[in-house]
Amino acid sequence: MYLKTLHLRQFRNYREQQVDFLAPKTILVGDNAQGKSNLLEAVELLATLRSHRAMRDRELVLDGETAGQIVATLQRETGITDLGITLRNTGRRTVALNSETLRRQLDFLGVMNAVQFSSLDLELVRGGPGQRRNWIDTLLTQLEPIYAYILQQYNTVLRQRNALLRQQNASSSGAEPQIDLAELAVWDSQLAAIGARVIRRRARVLDRLAPLAQSWHQAISNHTELLDVKYAPNVPLEQDDSAVVQQAFLDKLGQRAIAEQHQGTTLVGPHRDEIEFIINQTPARQYGSQGQQRTLVLSIKLAELKLIELVIGEPPLLLLDDVLAELDLNRQNKLLETIQDRFQTLITTTHLGAFDTQWLKSSQILTVESGHIKF
Repeated sequence: MYLKTLHLRQFRNYREQQVDFLAPKTILVGDNAQGKSNLLEAVELLATLRSHRAMRDRELVLDGETAGQIVATLQRETGITDLGITLRNTGRRTVALNSETLRRQLDFLGVMNAVQFSSLDLELVRGGPGQRRNWIDTLLTQLEPIYAYILQQYNTVLRQRNALLRQQNASSSGAEPQIDLAELAVWDSQLAAIGARVIRRRARVLDRLAPLAQSWHQAISNHTELLDVKYAPNVPLEQDDSAVVQQAFLDKLGQRAIAEQHQGTTLVGPHRDEIEFIINQTPARQYGSQGQQRTLVLSIKLAELKLIELVIGEPPLLLLDDVLAELDLNRQNKLLETIQDRFQTLITTTHLGAFDTQWLKSSQILTVESGHIKF
């Protein structure tokens, strides 16, 4: 797939900016805080409807404005598609395909696919479990757009169940919490049914991703390191069978019932899953060196590229946000060798010194300054 044009209106620090992409590789060069990452963020939103840099849409709209817009033209093997997202301070977002507003945002997902790799991704290893869950959920949403709906359903049921636990806990006034067991059983059943779908999908995608990441990690480390990517679900996953996973979920809810009632929150389910990265049988989070952690994240991102290409049938876009400065020459070369002209790549950098002459000759170079792009 190939992103042909991108038009930003009142998005972040861009008031009005049109970009035509004329080469497989585009290098966005400029000082920090000029808008380079904002442009990549716009592409990320088109692919995933998520931003890893903003929690609310009002953060994405130009200061002083009520709405912002991202419009793009995408070339795929099936033809050309126009995509549009309108972001509002109120949070009421709308999406459109070929100028037709969609009733369900779910129908927008899967049209554009992209892998984002930024210096912030080192937190994928160093950060808490929530960051790793968000990472795998974002990947799954691109591979199986229906997963976004399943995850939304799960989070809705989780909120309702937590509200019931909190309400009963608060009303007990220091005594033993009094829980409406019949109502709780209804939420238990729904949580287990939907949660099982989340767990099984996470397990399946990690089963496919792990060997790809392991292969890349071995190549980058010159076969001195072995990477294991392990799914550690909160609910035991002994076999990929919906009924079995649901029953395991319900059994664990029964085991944690008293603790949940006292704490007023749900302690069981995929919202407490972990994904473990292990290098040479040692947890990378606690004991991996910076170099090992960088190799790990690079391996994961290259594996994402390959997996999306295998599943979708077309290479996704690659967004590299100020990442080359984080990698040594060996890792840079592995990344640049892999990209070549196979993946359309958008790269941000503060200087062009990290690129060899051949790369610069084959790239479109754009200068970004205070929300304006100079060609």
